[in-house]
Amino acid sequence: MKCVDDFRLRFGTEEYVPIMIGGMGVDISTSELALEAARLGGIGHISDAMVHDVADRKFDTSFIKDKTRQYKYNINNMDKAVVQFDLDKLAEATRLHVASTMQAKQGKGLIFVNCMEKLSMNAPKETLRVRLAAALDAGIDGITLSAGLHLGSFALMADHPRFREAKLGIIVSSVRALQLFLRKNAKLNRLPDYVIVEGPLAGGHLGFGLDDWQEYDLHTIMDEVIAYVREEGLNIPVIAAGGVFTGSDAVSFLEKGAAGVQVATRFTVTKECGLPDDVKQEYFKASEQDIEVNGVSPTGYPMRMLKNTPAIGSGIRPGCESYGYLLDASGQCSYINAYNREITLHPDAKDIKVMDKTCLCTHMRNFNCWTCGHYTYRLKDTTHKKADGSYQLLTAEHVFKDYQFSKNNEIALPARED
Repeated sequence: MKCVDDFRLRFGTEEYVPIMIGGMGVDISTSELALEAARLGGIGHISDAMVHDVADRKFDTSFIKDKTRQYKYNINNMDKAVVQFDLDKLAEATRLHVASTMQAKQGKGLIFVNCMEKLSMNAPKETLRVRLAAALDAGIDGITLSAGLHLGSFALMADHPRFREAKLGIIVSSVRALQLFLRKNAKLNRLPDYVIVEGPLAGGHLGFGLDDWQEYDLHTIMDEVIAYVREEGLNIPVIAAGGVFTGSDAVSFLEKGAAGVQVATRFTVTKECGLPDDVKQEYFKASEQDIEVNGVSPTGYPMRMLKNTPAIGSGIRPGCESYGYLLDASGQCSYINAYNREITLHPDAKDIKVMDKTCLCTHMRNFNCWTCGHYTYRLKDTTHKKADGSYQLLTAEHVFKDYQFSKNNEIALPARED
């Protein structure tokens, strides 16, 4: 019986352990987590989601404070069209985050940045162009385009000197999405270096309908994408993501032609993950019934999370003057509309509840949006329960190597710390 280490992910003449750690924002996939993946010969992701806040925490900058001060006059105004991002500061924050990570990199692996198209930031094209260019400027090994079709994203990078040097990939959830992307970018004569196929059991935002995600299966979608790539004679590595919980799960895709797997859920409870330790314990404690797919995200995509996540039902005032990452090109956000509706319906209420949408920016920034993968309920089986009832945290190295070397659907428990 084979293990993941019997396979290699190939980019040209270079080979890597075929394990990617997914890009979980906001700084849940920390630099430390990504660096461990690279050190061990795989690929790690950082995320550029809410990069100003990430920079403020890491480098003692004041991007959020300065933006809040600039737009303080607009806090009580529900029209957010005036709230614009300073593109020079956006570039600076991105470069700081990416460059510091790349400077610390050791080992033969790679560091990619996960870039969500749905972070439209009140100027979708302009802000996306800056985010992509700044990451390339700072020396990132690759960029994974996520949360959107990204039909125009390659064109935004086409004039950058590293456009054909850096590894550029796209996340899709169907053959159709890949076909649209390839057709749109055919004139650039630049294929993606990899395609991540994300199935319906993934954590966070899903590329499926809220009412029909259960009808899809990652193995089926992977078979379709791999067949299409082969029929078209395209030399593009296809990577499976979403519900790959064990090394044996990974092997089941690798043996069928996948070039690698992207994994994330098991790394949410590692010491290197950016989630607070008390939130990691919530992940450990979760049962299968504690996990739901809902429509509270302002992006319009369904999102999987724990049912007891504090973001659900919270009626906090929209924090766009400080954040505003989900404002569309007109300065609108569906949470603002939902919040205004509840204010109108309950003008005298002290505590407003908004059940259908959430202020994703503020709650992600405060780690109060507990997104998770389908198999989060199995995390308790990957470690030891301590005498006080809490669960022992893992190291990224332990989880990575368990994926790499385990067989027979076995999961290696860590050495006890108590």
